[in-house]
Amino acid sequence: MKNNILLLLFFFVFNFTASQDLKLPSIFSDNMILQQESVVSIWGWSKSNSQVSINVSWNKKTLKVKSDSEGKWLLKVKTPKSGKSHQMSFQSNNKRVVISNILMGEVWIASGQSNMQMNLDGYRNEPVLGANDAIANSDNSEIRFFTVERNTSNIPLENLEGKWSVSSPENSPFFSAVAYSFAKYLNTVLDDPVAIIHTSWGGTPAEAWSDSKSLQIDFKKSEIKNHGGTPQHEPSSLYNAMINPLINFRIKGAIWYQGESNVSRSSNYAKLKNSMIEGWRREWSQGSFPFYFVQISPYKYDGIDKSSSAFLREAQLNTMFNTSNTGMVVSLDVGDENSIHPSRKFILGKRLAYWALNKDYGFSKIEFSGPVFKSLEIKENKVMIKFDFAENGLFCPDDEINNFELASKDKVFFPANAKIMGNQLEVQSDKVKTPVHVRYGWKNYLKGNLFDVKGLPASSFRSDSW
Repeated sequence: MKNNILLLLFFFVFNFTASQDLKLPSIFSDNMILQQESVVSIWGWSKSNSQVSINVSWNKKTLKVKSDSEGKWLLKVKTPKSGKSHQMSFQSNNKRVVISNILMGEVWIASGQSNMQMNLDGYRNEPVLGANDAIANSDNSEIRFFTVERNTSNIPLENLEGKWSVSSPENSPFFSAVAYSFAKYLNTVLDDPVAIIHTSWGGTPAEAWSDSKSLQIDFKKSEIKNHGGTPQHEPSSLYNAMINPLINFRIKGAIWYQGESNVSRSSNYAKLKNSMIEGWRREWSQGSFPFYFVQISPYKYDGIDKSSSAFLREAQLNTMFNTSNTGMVVSLDVGDENSIHPSRKFILGKRLAYWALNKDYGFSKIEFSGPVFKSLEIKENKVMIKFDFAENGLFCPDDEINNFELASKDKVFFPANAKIMGNQLEVQSDKVKTPVHVRYGWKNYLKGNLFDVKGLPASSFRSDSW
C-alpha cells in the first residue's frame, strides 16, 4: 500500500511539473483574432531559463525565445493583413501546444459596467430591442468574442479566465449587446474580422477599473476609497484582475460604457476618467490608442426632475474635451425613465462604430458626433447658441424642441422655447427678460430631441457654473 501511495505521488508530481513546462495565457487559444498588419506580443511561461520554439503559419521561420529566471517569456511577431485562417505551435522541452483557427483582424477591448455587460439575451424584464433577429442572423466566423470571467484582486495578476467564441446563434446570446453591435457594424463596413475582448462587471465604479499607480499619482489618499463595500468596488481591484492580464495583447482601441455608479461623485469623474484612460495607455505601451465611450443614458435616479446625472454627463463631455483621441456617444434620446438599462443598445454600438470608422479607418464622410455646445450670444431677451459638429444644420423630429431653460442673474431657470436658425438655435422665455445663461437637458430623465441632420443627438449642456 505504501509503495502504491508513493507511486501515485510520483506520477502526480511528475505530471504537475510537466504541465508547468509550457503555459500560455488563456487569451491565446483556438478561435482567437490578432491585430492585423501590426507587431503583436506573444508570451507565456515555461521552466526558468529554458527555450521555447514558436512556429506561425504566416511566417516560415522557427522563432525562438528563452524564458527568464522566473520562467516568463515574450516574443514580438509581425502579423499580415486579414485573410485565411492561421495556426501557431509552441514547443518546449517536454510539451507542445497548438492553437488553430486564428484570424487577423481588428481587435477592440470593451469594458464598463452593466450597460456594457448586458448581453443580447437582456436582463430579467429588461430586453434588448431587436435581439431576436440579431441572434438569428449572427452566424459569422469573422466576429469573435473573448469574454473575461469576473474576478477581483488586490495585486496585478498575470492571467485571467475566459475563452474565445465564434459568433453564431448558439454563442451570440451571451455577447455584450453594445459590443456586438459595434463589432457587427465594423465587420460589415470594413469587410475585416473583428474581435471584442469583453471585460465588464455590472454596478462597478471607475475607481475599480483604474490602475493603482494612476490613482496614487493623481489623487490624494482621502479622495479614493471603496464606496460600495464589496471587493469589486475596491479601487484598482478590477484593473488588477480583469485588465492587467491583457496589457501585452495588441489592440486597436477601447470602447467603454460606465458612469452610473459614479453619479453621486460626479465632481471628480472627469479627472478620474482621464486618469484611468491615460493609465491604460501607459501600461499598454501603444501610445494614445482610441478610447470611445457612451454618455450615461437618462434615467430617474434620485428623481426625474433632479439633475444629479446631468453633472455626470457633463463630466463625461469634459473627458472628451480634455483627453486626447477620445470620443463620446450621446444617448440622450434612448433613455428609460424606469430602467437604468435602455433597451436600444444596437444604436449605441453603431454610434461607437461611427467614431472608429471616421477617426481610425479613414471614412471621413461618416459623421461621428451630434451637436456640442460651443458658445452663446445674448440679443436683448434672446439667446443665440452656436454648436460644434453642426455644419449642415440642426434637426428636431417633433413640433417643438424640449428641455431648454434660461435664467437671469437671479439663477432661477425657467422653461424656454427654442427655434432652429440654420446651424444655430434661438432660445427665449417670456419669464426671463434679461437672460444670462442657458441649459439643455439638465435633469435626470428626459427624451432629447435635438439632433444634427444625420440623426446624431446633441449632448446636454449648461453655460453656467452655478
